[in-house]
Amino acid sequence: MAKRIFITGASRGFGKLWAEALLERGDKVVATARDLKTLDDLVAKYGDNILPLQLDVNDRQADFEAIARAKDHFGGIDVLINNAGYGLFGSIEETSEKEAREQMETNFFGLLWLTQAVLPVMRAQGHGHIIQLSSILGVTTLPVLGLYNASKFAVEGLSETLAAEVKGFGIHVTLVEPNGYATDWSGASAIQTTAMPEYEPIKAAFASGMTDDMWGVPEATSAAVLKLIDSKNPPLRLFLGKYAYPLIKQAYESRHAEWTAWNEVSSAAHGK
Repeated sequence: MAKRIFITGASRGFGKLWAEALLERGDKVVATARDLKTLDDLVAKYGDNILPLQLDVNDRQADFEAIARAKDHFGGIDVLINNAGYGLFGSIEETSEKEAREQMETNFFGLLWLTQAVLPVMRAQGHGHIIQLSSILGVTTLPVLGLYNASKFAVEGLSETLAAEVKGFGIHVTLVEPNGYATDWSGASAIQTTAMPEYEPIKAAFASGMTDDMWGVPEATSAAVLKLIDSKNPPLRLFLGKYAYPLIKQAYESRHAEWTAWNEVSSAAHGK
């Protein structure tokens, strides 16, 4: 049975790939982008099965209006995929107030507004699935991506809480956590801070540690996302890519070792 899916950031990358994969199998897709011309090829190929909407996810009122229009057009929304976002590259000290706020506005607040907008629709239906595009950098961190890390950590905390709050309404929540992929995320879509020479060594070390094999093939993710959407009991978290699990396993083992080493001090701080 065809699903009705609302996906943001569908102009390129994961969003475009997933939108086309969903359309190809016959789902109804509301695809949003800042520039509607980027969706012309999908409209020409899939006709009435796609509703293209121009949307800046940072605009809360526009988010609510887009969800309302999608509901009216297709009669409901079964799945929301909050995919819109970008990477801000640079050290924390280099980051301007404007850059920091814009990173959080798009990656976190835009996702929050659309989540709030779709919840009444899904509650009234008695079912729904909210898929939040997070990252392995919402679970562990890398240098020179501090604000991106922070935005995805915020998405993780929000979405885990949300899952507990809406479970009784028949609404599922999933955090999709990719490792690196060869999309525009680190290229044309990325924003760079104004460089300080003091951080050049750590940037060089970061760049030298990245190998071609670490970047997954974006097209290979579509099958996993379709399987996730079709699952009757979807997970709260889903890694994408072969490097995600070992990186996170190593990070949590390190954290556990440190918590254990300091547990006596921690327990004593309880006071009784």
